Amino acid sequence: MSTETPSLSRAGARWPMRTAFGVLVVLAIIVVYVTNQFLTERFTESTRNRSEVRSTLYVGNLMSELQRASIVPQLLARDPQLIGALNSGDYTQSTQRLLSFVDEIGAAEIMLLDREGRMVAATDRNRLGETHPQSSYFVDALRASSTVFSVTERESGGFQYTYSRKIDEGGQTLGVIAVAVDLAQLERQWAGVADAVFVADSEGRIILSTEPRWRGLQEAEALERQSAPSAIERAIRMTQDWTALPIDAYLRGEAVMRVETRVPFRGWRMVTFTTYASVRERVNGVLALEIMGFAILLAGVFWLLNRKAASRVLFFQRESHELRQLNQRLQREIAEREKVEKNLEVAEQTLAQSSKLAALGEMSAAVSHELNQPLAAMKTYLAGAKLLLSRKRTDEAAASFQRIDDLIERMGAITRQLKSYARKGRQEFEPVDARAAVEAALSMMEPQLKTQEVAITKTLPGEPVLIFGDRLRLEQVIINLLRNAVDATKSAEEPQIDVLLAAGETVRLTVRDNGPGIEDLDALFEPFYTTKQPGDGVGLGLAISSGIVGDFGGRLTARNAAAGGAVFEVQLPVWTDRDAELDAAE
Repeated sequence: MSTETPSLSRAGARWPMRTAFGVLVVLAIIVVYVTNQFLTERFTESTRNRSEVRSTLYVGNLMSELQRASIVPQLLARDPQLIGALNSGDYTQSTQRLLSFVDEIGAAEIMLLDREGRMVAATDRNRLGETHPQSSYFVDALRASSTVFSVTERESGGFQYTYSRKIDEGGQTLGVIAVAVDLAQLERQWAGVADAVFVADSEGRIILSTEPRWRGLQEAEALERQSAPSAIERAIRMTQDWTALPIDAYLRGEAVMRVETRVPFRGWRMVTFTTYASVRERVNGVLALEIMGFAILLAGVFWLLNRKAASRVLFFQRESHELRQLNQRLQREIAEREKVEKNLEVAEQTLAQSSKLAALGEMSAAVSHELNQPLAAMKTYLAGAKLLLSRKRTDEAAASFQRIDDLIERMGAITRQLKSYARKGRQEFEPVDARAAVEAALSMMEPQLKTQEVAITKTLPGEPVLIFGDRLRLEQVIINLLRNAVDATKSAEEPQIDVLLAAGETVRLTVRDNGPGIEDLDALFEPFYTTKQPGDGVGLGLAISSGIVGDFGGRLTARNAAAGGAVFEVQLPVWTDRDAELDAAE
């Protein structure tokens, strides 16, 4: 009895430790399993959200490229040199004319066809003389009165995306101008981020794809020919451990994410395929940390159970060595994941920067247009100040320098309006005296009016005329109208400009000149439309002015006067005390 009692006592003492060891193991398995399920769902949703964001960016870039090229045929259809070449049949300068546009426009190709469908001018000289009387972009353009868009298959493979418009004069069709859009650059950008991307038209035909063999096929046919790049195989190879989801889940399509996004253009849709490889890497990284923690805890329990056995000490050392190796592998995985995330961040920043640069270019063109008048006035005042100083009339010269200083302040205010162009809000609007704005604009135009000897007749109310807006932008509108009137009266024997400001139910500002009048009233407010000689203007003044008046809640109109000349009228809401009370209440 005495010899068996100690043995039974030692055996009874081991049972609580073994039970604790077993409970800890079961707890570790449960925690790892639950963590795996939870993180897999969470990271999967995160990956899907990023894929949807990328799809939205891709759609935005595609629409931007299409919209940028859609206006080009309308502009080229009015080009007098191209119309003259179609009338005369002399196309010696037409190809060079198209080449001068292609780099500025950013199009893939520009083609000019006569009424029989013969290519008489093209940026690709090898295509001169080709006939395309049955091409969809030629036939559809002849039938339509506006710009049409066509997608045609190339003989060399792939598709050509073309905007075309007929050229007519006096009701007679002369030919067709066609502009090919370069969308291949978008495919190259998409291929660097997602596994596979394609765009299908309204009939389901794939017209854009990062996989060349998919083009021209339906989605089902394309996936039978070449599936979304071996994503299922990669996912299965990455998940051959007990922490992975069942393999059949990947075979059902869980490893390949398909995201479909509608393209707001002719019923198109975009489909992206993305693998879950990054999800598995992130989940495995967290699980490795948990396993390492439980392993350390288990090693401690094991050491308590076997602290007197030298063999158990050696086993613990081997366990520690394995844990260090696991930690190193984990660190490498974390470093690789951070590198992938950094590359993705750089790509997204590049896309965002491209959009910002496009918006900044538009705003810079508008602001540079508005700086021309202050710069011209400064030049005149500097010349006058130099003459006054040479005659030692310092007081009058100082007044000229003060005007130059005021112009510099105005130019600074114009540049600060970059924020207003980007925001297009009403946060900085305030009651503005339209009468004072007219006086300031006339003062700004004074040097140019004196130089060209233009007679100004102004009729202003005796009381302030208040509107709700921004004074600087209102002055810009008035200066643009005065500058156009001055240019219009250059050919008049006795240049005359009438400025009338009246207040009633609305504020009406009328600028009338005795020039030749307006030829094309429909295109007057379109951007880059101008009748001036190259170098005298870019056609932005009236487009900018119309936008400013619209921001103020008014409208800008133009007409030809019965007695000759052009009449521009600005109508704006009147600012009253009741409006001030409503703003204060808000």
